[in-house]
Amino acid sequence: MATAPQKVPMSPHEPNKYINYQRIQDNLEIVRKRLNRPLTLSEKILYGHLDDAVNQDIQRGVSYLQLRPDRVVCQDATAQMALLQFMSAGIPDVAVPSSVHCDHLILGEFGAASDLARAKDVNKEVYDFLATTCAKYNLGFWGPGSGIIHQIVIENYAFPGALIIGTDSHTPNAGGLGAAAVGVGGADAVDVMAGIPWELKCPKAIGVKLTGCLNGWTSPKDIILEVAGILTVKGGTGAIVEYFGSGVESVSATGMGTVCNMGAEIGATTSVFPFTESMHRYLVSTGRPQIADASRAFAHNLRADEGAHYDEIVEINLSELEPRINGPFTPDLMTPLAKFKTTAQEKDWPQDISACLIGSCTNSSYEDMSRAASLAKEALDAGLKVKSDFIITPGSEQIRATTERDGLLEIFRQAGGNILANACGPCIGQWARHDIKKGDRNTIITSYNRNFTGRNDGNPATHGFVASPEVVTAMAFGGSTNFNPITDTLTTPSGKPFKFTPPNGAELPARGFDAGQDTYQAPPTDRSGVSVQVSPESQRLQLLKPFVAWDGKDVEDVPILIKVRGKCTTDHISMAGPWLKYRGHLDNISNNMLIGATNSENGEANLVRNQITDVFDAVPATARDYKARGVRWVVIGDENYGEGSSREHAAMSVRFLGGAAVIVKSFARIHETNLKKQGLLPLTFNNPSDYDRISPADKLSILGLKTLTPGKALTLRVTKPSGESFDIVVDHTFNENQITWFKAGSALNFIAKSNNQ
Repeated sequence: MATAPQKVPMSPHEPNKYINYQRIQDNLEIVRKRLNRPLTLSEKILYGHLDDAVNQDIQRGVSYLQLRPDRVVCQDATAQMALLQFMSAGIPDVAVPSSVHCDHLILGEFGAASDLARAKDVNKEVYDFLATTCAKYNLGFWGPGSGIIHQIVIENYAFPGALIIGTDSHTPNAGGLGAAAVGVGGADAVDVMAGIPWELKCPKAIGVKLTGCLNGWTSPKDIILEVAGILTVKGGTGAIVEYFGSGVESVSATGMGTVCNMGAEIGATTSVFPFTESMHRYLVSTGRPQIADASRAFAHNLRADEGAHYDEIVEINLSELEPRINGPFTPDLMTPLAKFKTTAQEKDWPQDISACLIGSCTNSSYEDMSRAASLAKEALDAGLKVKSDFIITPGSEQIRATTERDGLLEIFRQAGGNILANACGPCIGQWARHDIKKGDRNTIITSYNRNFTGRNDGNPATHGFVASPEVVTAMAFGGSTNFNPITDTLTTPSGKPFKFTPPNGAELPARGFDAGQDTYQAPPTDRSGVSVQVSPESQRLQLLKPFVAWDGKDVEDVPILIKVRGKCTTDHISMAGPWLKYRGHLDNISNNMLIGATNSENGEANLVRNQITDVFDAVPATARDYKARGVRWVVIGDENYGEGSSREHAAMSVRFLGGAAVIVKSFARIHETNLKKQGLLPLTFNNPSDYDRISPADKLSILGLKTLTPGKALTLRVTKPSGESFDIVVDHTFNENQITWFKAGSALNFIAKSNNQ
């Protein structure tokens, strides 16, 4: 067999853990003989990580692959529940390199120093739990102030050909370094940390062919804004988006990361780029020359084979691509910048831009910051200051320290900008705004990835738009949707007209990166003395109790808790923002269950009829009343139910409060898996129009569970208040392994039982 580069440390933080390119090489030789066809890049990475390449069934969109990822990464909000589940499994330490990153719990309000100090105080209990748990079970711990998980991963852990899973939907950011990085729920992470193969439905392959070359105002962000406009928020579901073509060479590694990061917005399993010299440059620049050289030597397996087949191909000429602005309220509503002014007027979007925000895990690279700073410096030199609130979020301590050293952050400050902590902040709703009251219509433009209703500031009237950091920065000086920075002029204090020239910046810092403050805690060599404490009185953390196993019976005559109408993302099912503080306490976090979903009965959120008392109440309160009476219930949903975040609380709360099933027109991938992991029944209408035949007052029975079999539909019996009933067909995607989770009551129950046998 052919050989691959050997003994290359996986990361500077794990010098005794090595990249296993040989496994990829060996597996691919087996798979090639079996399939006898060219392979895409994503296929090479996935099949190269198969647990059993000889016997694994491989059919795109059909098979469930059993995979061995290289790494698990968790952000602090989801890590709490993931680690609580891992502790319940009774395993002494993690089976693969794993890390936890404190980025989600820092509220952006006044500025970096004060916001970080407050976060360390308010979240001390959680940070102490995460730090001691990581030390106990052999995980790396990145404390508050380190930066956003995805930026830390691309700086330290990602490498070409890696298979990474992370408990955050934007884990695909690592695709910028040629890794297949997939967002998952915490239960999936527990599987891998426990040494169990990770299961993934074999994705289809969507190819995006890039030709031409990025130039002028156009940035990598515009590539994914264009793709989102083409494929929509569910166009990538069940597929990996793979970029190829001559245009790839004009995109930096961090720019590729931006494109892959926001691939989560089209529902893709992940996104990935082939190995390029920009990846080599970035790896060297971030202190990983051995990995850079090894990946270059292995490059034949880090790109698609000639003639590889894609299920769908999208073509984009980068030379002709122009800047885009997507939104509001959904990341796939694409408007070319050239048409934004007239479209905003036609749609009556608020004209004044209240805030412009750059940074985040999506766009806070050195290249992003230097290009944005070039525009800010140009405007400053002309005597201009920003007209909108201007907020900058460095993606990591390394980015903060480097951009501070090179004067970029000072340019932003002089322009009127406010530098927040190295954390997620406003991108995930951790933003304490004082300029706008809830209900006030206003416009914000960000370089973030997600702009669902109320996402950034909790205000459903805020019109959130997504653009490149360059466009966002320029718009901050214009202050209005009527301003096009490419064609329009501004008036300087001296009365002269000012027009921006195209942004310019450096792919990498000329003087190298400054690591800044060391915020990393390596696991101790001797972990025997480390203890993890969770107070029974804690309002932030709660040890888990196993869910009850299936009773062997069908679900019969249960009420509908809510029939959801329209878009229902994980933000609607389990909101973030102020609720983040309860992510380690299942009982408390469940008080936000489905409070953002629209009830089809009355068009309102968080107000549903209790079928037993005939009283309208909040969704969680009604669910708790049913649970207290020993009555299970069902949720009915619309298209792409569970779109958005990987947060498994959106599934766990439904299970905790007594849910039996979620029945919808279609699911987003991660959420459907999360429901299965928690012992719930995620079902889809065989005929989507059957959704309209069900009313919130009906009682439902799910028949056929005793013979639950892969590929065999179930029967949903609908009983009207009049007593009339009819049957409809509902489908499921359970395989044999997942059926064992359902019968055990959850995947965690099954793991714990297996370990105790």
